[in-house]
Amino acid sequence: MEVQWILLCHGLVTLLVLVSFLCGQWPIFEGTPIQRINHFLTFGAYDYFQRFVGFVFGAKGTNAISSVEYFCCDRPNPILQIIYLAIVGGTYFLVANSSFGYIPGYYIGEIHRYTSLLAVGVGVLLFLLTCFSDPGTVKADNVSLYLSAYPYDNIIYSEKECSTCKIPKPARSKHCSICDRCVARFDHHCGWMNNCIGERNTQYFMAFLLWHTLLCIYGTVAIGLILAGQIKEFKVIDILTVYYGIENSFRSLSPHVVQWLLGAYNTQILLMVFLAIVSLSLAGFFGYHAKLCLTNTTTNETFKWQEYVNWQRKLNEARASSAALKASISGMSSERKPPENKWRAIFRRSPLKDVEVVVTNNIYDKGFFQNILEIIMPLSRRQLSLRTKSKSG
Repeated sequence: MEVQWILLCHGLVTLLVLVSFLCGQWPIFEGTPIQRINHFLTFGAYDYFQRFVGFVFGAKGTNAISSVEYFCCDRPNPILQIIYLAIVGGTYFLVANSSFGYIPGYYIGEIHRYTSLLAVGVGVLLFLLTCFSDPGTVKADNVSLYLSAYPYDNIIYSEKECSTCKIPKPARSKHCSICDRCVARFDHHCGWMNNCIGERNTQYFMAFLLWHTLLCIYGTVAIGLILAGQIKEFKVIDILTVYYGIENSFRSLSPHVVQWLLGAYNTQILLMVFLAIVSLSLAGFFGYHAKLCLTNTTTNETFKWQEYVNWQRKLNEARASSAALKASISGMSSERKPPENKWRAIFRRSPLKDVEVVVTNNIYDKGFFQNILEIIMPLSRRQLSLRTKSKSG
């Protein structure tokens, strides 16, 4: 009984750590212990480690830590790629080692031994395609192609030159400080891929997220079916109801079934919980990027729009303050006006709401189908093929 409680506590702690690490920054967890655990795991632990190294080894130790941090975070390196392959390989090994012995089972066929390996192989292939594909590097010989593909909106993008590459900077592009190159329709630099996500590899990145979400769901369901088959094979429900006299209801049976599973199949349960949490995290990430793709917006552009809106809001607030000051000065020298109706002031439209409308004025949003087509077949490739046909003609 003590072993089962230890396993249960271990599973709950593991679940708490995984949820905190993967989802702790979600707005729903703001101000909760999960957010504080996430802050400790992602920032606090490293900060305390830096202070400890500085206290023990002085400036040399701190400089060494900074050098490692620069290598890991501020320049291209394969560390996260290796970690990804280790996680995928290790998880598949644990699943195969702990669960394949029960295949075929009551609810799952032998074919899943092979389909699972194929599914993992496809996921790794999508990972490699995203890692090593060209994100859409802007160079002197192709800059004219990108300039014609993406016009300037003169709101968040205007005509200017990249100070590093010394070439015209096309709209929607950004110079990545980590890769040291300009990337067309730049979304973000992904450390897991050791590559930028841009115009020419967004489709691989989206396929990677979707496939891995489905892969984790597949693993969760498959292990669940294996455990359900074991419950059926050992007639756990019949034993609990007939021999132990437990009421045949979900509420009465579930604690005893879970206790039996934790004692006999704790590894499978931990793997199932891990895959379920990762699938939820990946599903949220995929949903966010899918929404961006459907509106033909990038992660980089969402930040640019937010900066623009904040700047416009401050500008409007300054104008409103100036107008209020002028009104008060003129009111002191003129006849006193009757007080304004309070209800009219409450229901009056705020001038700041007009700022939010600017974000919807995205000239690159060409509709659902056109936006999807641009992800699958980037504009620069289509224009390049048209140029090739015109020259051959």
